[in-house]
Amino acid sequence: MAEREDIITLYDEDGKEIEFEHLDTVSLNDNLYVVLLEVLENGEENDEVVIFRIEQTDDEDDALVVIEDEAELNAVFEEFQNRLEDE
Repeated sequence: MAEREDIITLYDEDGKEIEFEHLDTVSLNDNLYVVLLEVLENGEENDEVVIFRIEQTDDEDDALVVIEDEAELNAVFEEFQNRLEDE
């Protein structure tokens, strides 16, 4: 795959690389969130986004945190959809 600046690689719990397309970074309620879309092989279509909260670690690096609160997740997804409609 050609290198693209909007592609990031994350690792699952088994250490397997998974590539994601960065769709948007959303600011909501004093938090930053990243909206990603998994890049599937063989031209398969994917319409399910993944959303993480960006938090700073003790050594001031950014970490992607799984959002467990469904209300927070829904609010971020709604803001993401609104931003898409505005474009």
